[in-house]
This record gives sequence, structure tokens and C-alpha cells, in this order.
Amino acid sequence: MARRILRVILIVVGLLLAVLAIQAFRYRDTIQRVFLGGVKVYETQAPRLPANLPRPAILVFSKTNAFRHADAIPAANSLFRQIAHDKGWGYFQTENGASFRPDILSHFDTVVFNNVSGDVFTPDQRLAFETFVKNGGGFLGIHAAGDNSHEAWPWYADNLIGARFTMHTMSPQFQTATVNLDDRTSPVLASLPPSWKHNEEWYAFAASPRLKGYHVLMTVDERTYNPEGMFGKDLRMGNDHPVIWWHCVGKGRALYSALGHRPEAFRQKEYVRLLANAVSWTTRTCRFARR
Repeated sequence: MARRILRVILIVVGLLLAVLAIQAFRYRDTIQRVFLGGVKVYETQAPRLPANLPRPAILVFSKTNAFRHADAIPAANSLFRQIAHDKGWGYFQTENGASFRPDILSHFDTVVFNNVSGDVFTPDQRLAFETFVKNGGGFLGIHAAGDNSHEAWPWYADNLIGARFTMHTMSPQFQTATVNLDDRTSPVLASLPPSWKHNEEWYAFAASPRLKGYHVLMTVDERTYNPEGMFGKDLRMGNDHPVIWWHCVGKGRALYSALGHRPEAFRQKEYVRLLANAVSWTTRTCRFARR
């Protein structure tokens, strides 16, 4: 009898292990991207740019070597394409890191990181992008562009984004909360209401970038959602929980928005207006250069 029970237990355990192995193989790319440090893909052959690209021009970059927001990325790309079309600007979208060369970046006024995740550049590509921004190029980062998958590049995490991501909400993951405008004088917030409801995977950060002198444009009201992360982690930042901010990096203007996990965000009229304003704003250089 005991042997029969042991045999049944071994069969059940074997079946469970087989199921786990099948699932691990099926989701091996996601497991690598999320739990095992991401994939290591670095392009060396740059794409060909369109001839006679109009200026101003925006480069929309959506490469992911870590978690991929598969639904949000095409929605945001479509929105930025439409924004460029409406303004009569040049537009080019790529996931090729080899686009980050000085001669290619010289054709653009602003670079949009559309949910870029992971370590996506070679050292030379990093340097080209850093130089582009410091010399007056604009940067607009969306959602995952500010998560913890970029920590291997300290300049990007600490000087360009300027706040260290800690965790996002998980109880539940997506919640509707109230966002409030913090600086009504900014042209980025022109024609927007003082507050609105937004559904998001809410990011929390180790500290507010306001403490570093960055200009906070929008905060989220923690009283309107449950700021709890995985395993019940408390994600409250208090009365100052920024979700959009800007600062100067050399002569360049850098703006980061933690909003944009879901494709619906890029169809919300208030957020669409904000991003259109932000693209225009980042194409101009900072009046006073800062390191």
C-alpha cells in the first residue's frame, strides 16, 4: 500500500515538473526579460533614414531588452506619428540601437523613448545619445523608460530620468486614480484641466525628483487608489508623488512621464494633449545649460 502511494506521489510530482518545464519553455523569452536580466541584443547596422526628412523631426525609439509593453508600444507609436503629421514635422520610428550615432541623431530635434526597457545600447551608442541631449537635443521618456531595468546605466537613471523606480502597484495592478497638475504655468500643461482620472499601473520612486531641483508637472493623489505593491509593500510617497517632471541636461530639455502602460492611455484626450505639448516643448533648448 505504501509503495502504491509513493508511486502515485512520484507520478504526480513528475507530471507537475513536466508542466512547469513546458510552461518555462513556452514563456522563456518573458522569463529571460523579466527575471534573468533581460536579453542582450545590440544592433551595429543602422537603418536608412527617409530622404529630405522635414525639421523639426522626432525619433521615436521603442526597443526592449527587458519587459515589452506589447500593446502600448504600437498605440504610442501611432499617436506620435499622428502628432508629427499634424505639426508637419519629420518622424522616424525604430527599434534599432545603431540609429544612435552622431550623424543620424543630427537629423532629429527630439528623441522619444516609448516604453524602452533594459540595457539597449553599446557604449558608443550611449555616448552618442548623451552627447545629443547635452548639446541641445530633446528627450521624452514614456513609462518603462523610467523603470529599474535601466540601472546599469547610471547617467541615464540618475541624470536623465533623475528618480529611481522602486515598484508599481499590484493590489490591484491597474487602478483609476486622480492626477493633479502641479505647475499651471508650463506650456506642457496648456489647455488641460487642473485634474482628471487616469487608469494606470502606478509607479513609485525612492524619492521625488523635486528634491534634486527638477520641475514636477503632475502628481498622483495617493488617497484615490491603493498604493500597495507586491507582497503588500507600501508604495506611498506622501503628498508629493510625482508622475511627470522635467529638467535641463546641458542644453537639452528632458521630460519623463510615468504614465503609459496600457494602450488606452494614448487615446485619453488629456494625455494626448499633454504629449503633443511635450513633444513641441522638448524640441527647444534650455536657456541655461546645466550638467
